Amino acid sequence: MRPANIVTSVADVLAGIAISGYFYHLTFTTGSFYPVVLLCLSTIGLYSGGIVFNDVFDAELDKVERPERAIPAGLVSLKEASFLGIFLLLWGIGFAFSYSNHAGALAVAIAFFALLYNKISKHIKFIGPLNMGLCRGLNLLLGISISVPMLTHFYYLAAVPVIYIFSITMISQGEVHGGNKRNLYIGGVLYAIVIAAILYFAISQQQSITIGFVLPFAWMIFRPLLSAIKDPVGKNIGLAVKAGVISLILMDAAWAAAFGAIWAGIFIACLLPVSMWFAKRFAVT
Repeated sequence: MRPANIVTSVADVLAGIAISGYFYHLTFTTGSFYPVVLLCLSTIGLYSGGIVFNDVFDAELDKVERPERAIPAGLVSLKEASFLGIFLLLWGIGFAFSYSNHAGALAVAIAFFALLYNKISKHIKFIGPLNMGLCRGLNLLLGISISVPMLTHFYYLAAVPVIYIFSITMISQGEVHGGNKRNLYIGGVLYAIVIAAILYFAISQQQSITIGFVLPFAWMIFRPLLSAIKDPVGKNIGLAVKAGVISLILMDAAWAAAFGAIWAGIFIACLLPVSMWFAKRFAVT
């Protein structure tokens, strides 16, 4: 289920909620936090369910390339993993619909594109990274859907996580056997575009404090990427991918800060050590 990655999906939703402006009017009552909890529970089910099906569909390939994974290692049967994946996806869709039909429709779309990626598109060079990015973009919109008017206003922001995850997925294609520098350079350019987009909104919203989140974000993603470019072996690429995934939390914190939700940004950033703690104990990729 990749617990470290699940934390990043929660950060996506919290960033979306911050973009919607919901935290501006949040009162510290049970009722006001209820929608936030529902959407966070939804993304936990959707992301972990998608990851489980990644291993289900890759079970035969993993016997050769990733024998340490749970299914080829014999820790979990294929049938058990399939039932778990179905349960988790239904969990995610159910919690989303319990909040609103808009959130539910987005959850169905996320589940569909996650399964499409795992079964078909990840084996297609350009389409695979785009598909995976779309899942993250929709996940951000799942958070923004807490306010339907803001969802219709900021729907295009889904393009930024699409670009970011597209870059990570491209970089990861050389994780097992080593990669070529071309993909790594493209990933670096796409990272820079994402940072520029965040800074654009921070400047337009006059939120200069956002730089405090952007700088550590840039450091975390570019440092291992530069090492991978210098020596594009599987180990270095794996570290670059791992850093890219975990750094999503800082990207989401920067989004929250760029839209004036500073305290939400700080809270999201505090999820980073949680994700890193999980990353030391469970696989990230």
